[in-house]
Amino acid sequence: MPSSPSARRRPCRRPLLFGLGTESGRAVLLCFMAISAAGAQTNQKLIAKKTGAPRANEFTLAGLRPGRDNLARAVLLNKPFGNGQALPGDETVWYDACRDLSLTIDSDEQKHVQVIRAAAWGGSTADCAGVPPSPWKTGWGLRIGDGTAKLAQLYGQPDSKSPSTRNGQPLELWYYAFDWAGPDVPQVMEVLCTREKDGRPGRVVEITLAAPSL
Repeated sequence: MPSSPSARRRPCRRPLLFGLGTESGRAVLLCFMAISAAGAQTNQKLIAKKTGAPRANEFTLAGLRPGRDNLARAVLLNKPFGNGQALPGDETVWYDACRDLSLTIDSDEQKHVQVIRAAAWGGSTADCAGVPPSPWKTGWGLRIGDGTAKLAQLYGQPDSKSPSTRNGQPLELWYYAFDWAGPDVPQVMEVLCTREKDGRPGRVVEITLAAPSL
C-alpha cells in the first residue's frame, strides 16, 4: 500500500531520532536544507514585492473625506478663510489670498461632500514669506506647489498621464484610480502639474479628489 503524505514527511519532523553521522541523519539534514532554501526563495519574493514601486490610495483632501463628510464640516474646518462663497451648481469655494490658493467643494442635495479641489490661482505655487504651509493637503501630505517627484514617491506612477491646459497654461494631468483599494474609498484623484522645462521638474498646481459614486 502506498505510504500516506504524512508518512512521507515524517523524517523531517523527527530529526532528533537520528544521528547526523548515519545515513538516515544525513537524509534528514538534506531535507531541512531543502526546506530552508525554499523558505529563503519565498522570503526573497516577498521582499521584492514590498520594495517594489509604492502604491497608496488617498482618503482625504483638506481634512475632508468625499462621500463621508458634509458641507457643515467643511465650513467648520475652513473658518480661518471665511464661511465660503456659494457658487452655482452646489459649489462652495474658499480663497487663501496670501498663498494664492482656492478650495472648492462640490456637494449633493443632502450637502454631502462629493468632490474636493485645491488649486493655485493662475498656476502660482509660492507661499507667502513667513506664513506656514497651506492646511489644504492630502492625507499623505501632498500640497499645492510640491514637486512631481514627491507625488510619485507618495502614490507611485499614475494610471495615466496626459497633456492638459488651464487658463492657457500648458500642464500635465496625473490620473489615479483607487478602485483597487475597494468601494469604500475615494475612487479618483487627479493632479494637474506644470510640465518639466529646462531641467526644472514639474510642480503640483491642482489636486482633485472625488467620491466613489462619481
